[in-house]
Amino acid sequence: MKIAILALEGMFDTGLTTVLDALATANTLAQWTGIPTPGFDFTLMGVRPQVRTALGLQVPVCEVADTPTPDWVIVPALANIVPERLLPTLARSDVVDALGVLRRWHDAGARLAAACTGTFILAESGLLDGCEATTTWWLSPVFHQRYPDVRLDAHRLVVPSGVMVTAGAALSHLDLALWLIRNNSPELAALVAKYLVFDSRLSQSGYVISDHLAHSDPLIERFDRWVRERLDSSLALDSIAEALGTSKRTLSRRLADVLGKTPLEYIQDLRIERAVHLLKTSKHSVDQIAEQVGYADGVTLRTLLRRRLGKGIRELRPRD
Repeated sequence: MKIAILALEGMFDTGLTTVLDALATANTLAQWTGIPTPGFDFTLMGVRPQVRTALGLQVPVCEVADTPTPDWVIVPALANIVPERLLPTLARSDVVDALGVLRRWHDAGARLAAACTGTFILAESGLLDGCEATTTWWLSPVFHQRYPDVRLDAHRLVVPSGVMVTAGAALSHLDLALWLIRNNSPELAALVAKYLVFDSRLSQSGYVISDHLAHSDPLIERFDRWVRERLDSSLALDSIAEALGTSKRTLSRRLADVLGKTPLEYIQDLRIERAVHLLKTSKHSVDQIAEQVGYADGVTLRTLLRRRLGKGIRELRPRD
């Protein structure tokens, strides 16, 4: 399998090296153990002859023009993690050139992958329109507003959709690399994860802190604060809208426009966030925690956590 890793100025160092190390480890372990796999022939590609990471390390790249169409293209994250720095970067000349390269490779049959803020580059190319995707959780409101034609699911760590696959925040680069390896050999992917001491994860939801989502909408901020203060109560949208001095329709529309969620989905996110925090920091029983986050019993909370996070209570509780 021929893989091109598209290296851009100011890349997130860990994201790039994580992908390289995972693929190199897969090749080594396949050869050592005799696991049948076509192997991973990966090359660092650049649209400029010289590329440096965010920490100033020079990356040896091959020029795109000299390379045949790869089977896969991976776009690692840029290190700009706040909208004020990331969005202007998307208009940088080398990034604009990279968008053209991605479109050309896609038209020639390459499959495309991106992680963390690299998903913004893939979306900026227009190639994600109509596809499902994920991105780094704290930038999901910005992503949703900028790319409304992409079906965003920021809870999931890895989202395959057609010939595209996207991964979530920062270290989800490893989830992405393991996904690619697993598509060639599940046995090899499991072995790579074991050698890298990496536990599989299914969701970003356990890491999401809703306070830190990148948006600046005062109505949503008031909604968030009002709901957090009453998570142990039964919450009706009519009552919430009335308390905030708005209508159900306006509140629902604003949440959909900014976060791509319904009020019920956002309330559920807050309840999950609080429940996970309590599971990790308190000795309360599951039934007690369920009551504190507005659920009738622990069974309901257990079911929801398993469905949304892919983890049970024992996995979320810290080990003594």
